[in-house]
Amino acid sequence: MHEAKYWHPEGDAVRCELCPHACKIADGKRGICGVRENRNGTLFSLVYGLSTGPSVDPIEKKPLYHFHPGSKVLSYGTIGCNLKCLHCQNYTTSQATMEMPYLEKVGLEDIPLLCKRHGCGGVAWTYNEPTIWYEYNLDGCKLAKSHNLYTCYVTNGFMSEAPLREIAPYLDAMNIDVKGFREEFYTKVCKAKLKPVLDTCVRARELKIHIELTYLVIPTYNDSEAELSEFSRWVADSLGKDVPVHFSRFHPDYRLTDAPATPFQTLKNAHELAKKAGLEYVYIGNVPGSTEDNTYCPKCNALLIERQGFIINLNRVKNSACGKCGTKVNVIG
Repeated sequence: MHEAKYWHPEGDAVRCELCPHACKIADGKRGICGVRENRNGTLFSLVYGLSTGPSVDPIEKKPLYHFHPGSKVLSYGTIGCNLKCLHCQNYTTSQATMEMPYLEKVGLEDIPLLCKRHGCGGVAWTYNEPTIWYEYNLDGCKLAKSHNLYTCYVTNGFMSEAPLREIAPYLDAMNIDVKGFREEFYTKVCKAKLKPVLDTCVRARELKIHIELTYLVIPTYNDSEAELSEFSRWVADSLGKDVPVHFSRFHPDYRLTDAPATPFQTLKNAHELAKKAGLEYVYIGNVPGSTEDNTYCPKCNALLIERQGFIINLNRVKNSACGKCGTKVNVIG
């Protein structure tokens, strides 16, 4: 156990301030995430240093297409989540309890050692929601930066402002899931709210964290032309036209099996609507062989990065600029 950050006493309970749920937790009880527990008036993280095991991934798997493309990243996850998405594709860990037998202790000192051993450029907190084991990944990010390693969050964005501001100096990149663009969708499907996620996107951009957004397109739930257009215009107006957006294909899973897999044409339409809104870097995910997986110069349309799945076949970006016309592009590393 490790004493949690971002909480205060409230009567006979404690109030967690880590995410917008702001759970009021009675003695002996846990918050919505399932991994923060009130013990005798003190809030503890139950998963500090407990992981489902590190893995080595291509950075493109996060997906982060504009951040150190072609590099390998050491990926850590644990159990629990502060959302309860009906369509969760990592539900075996995100919805697991502390009784899960596969958790193992991972020392902070292992992060730089394993990165060096496996040729990784940095560390990613992924697979489940990183915010809920904030104390450990904050310490991990600080250590990684001291060893000149990059750091990433793959996150649902449902976090409070103060924790984001604290970790920002040590956090290089975030892929943020915007799961839909209607409050009703978040209430019904995710058991959360949309606005705090959008606020996180704006703050992360203001804090100079590299961000990319993923929108999982679910037929009949969040795939209307109006909703996709509004989302794309919001990205262009509130974040910038150079923020990469990934429209990802849904497949039925967990508790949302009444919707079919996303038709490719729906993803193509989302791509076209985003380009119409002025977004410069738009991708289609979970569709092998799609040419919408490549990066093109927003000015001369030259092919800059050619991908085959998570493999980089070609990279013509030079010093964050197009190798053909010299236009600056939003690609780091």
